[in-house]
Amino acid sequence: MIGVGSMGGAILAGLRGPEVAIARPIRVTTNSAASAAQFAGADDVVARAVAEDPEANRAAVAGAGLVILAVKPWLILDTAREIADALEPGAIVVSVAAGVPSAAIEAVLPAGTSVVRTMPNTPSHIGRGVTGIAGGANASDADVALVRALFETVGSVLVVREDQINDVGAVSGSGPAYVFLFVEEMIAAAERRGFTPEQARELVQQTLVGSALLLEASGEDPAQLRRNVTSPKGTTEQSVLVLQEGGWPELFDRALAANVRRAKELEAQ
Repeated sequence: MIGVGSMGGAILAGLRGPEVAIARPIRVTTNSAASAAQFAGADDVVARAVAEDPEANRAAVAGAGLVILAVKPWLILDTAREIADALEPGAIVVSVAAGVPSAAIEAVLPAGTSVVRTMPNTPSHIGRGVTGIAGGANASDADVALVRALFETVGSVLVVREDQINDVGAVSGSGPAYVFLFVEEMIAAAERRGFTPEQARELVQQTLVGSALLLEASGEDPAQLRRNVTSPKGTTEQSVLVLQEGGWPELFDRALAANVRRAKELEAQ
């Protein structure tokens, strides 16, 4: 794994779970020595810092059957070029970067290299992520299946066409940020109703967590669960009407469209 920042770190945290059956140790590289030092003494991870060893990335991928590029989008192609002639023949290269088409990565790697794009999200930290994956031009069904199995160790996986990856990013990749923004605003509103910050957080956080667990456990449609709480002419109905009058459908459409638009701008660069 090249890069263990926010997303790479989430994936790595999931892969290090004791119930995950993969070959170890996992070789990773970091920018700084301080970041690499957090893995000192670990028997399941070997970390090298690029700041201390300019050959760290190339050494990490040597002999690896699967390489995850978890660097920032603007570094993906340079990193791919750097490791190109150090890759094991037949290695699968996985990108977790938004806005970088698989064709662009394939173009700087040895001819025929399998590239698989993925769009995970940060709940992968706790094994509850969801990842969209799409194979590039050279990726076989077996390659995609292997990458799927890898990411299923940190959550659920949806195989999509590559032209859907940006939409996956808009919905689930960025989705945790939307949820956390909702929590922020609900806590702030509760505080304005007179609750202490601690009380407001407990009320909102436990409501959100409990509702999410109910949604998962019940298997019911979310609209039905909402109706179960919303008695006709009751208090909940009044709140829901205000929210609906705020134009939520249009707001979500605009938010997702802005996300996809930015991903396409990155692709064009």
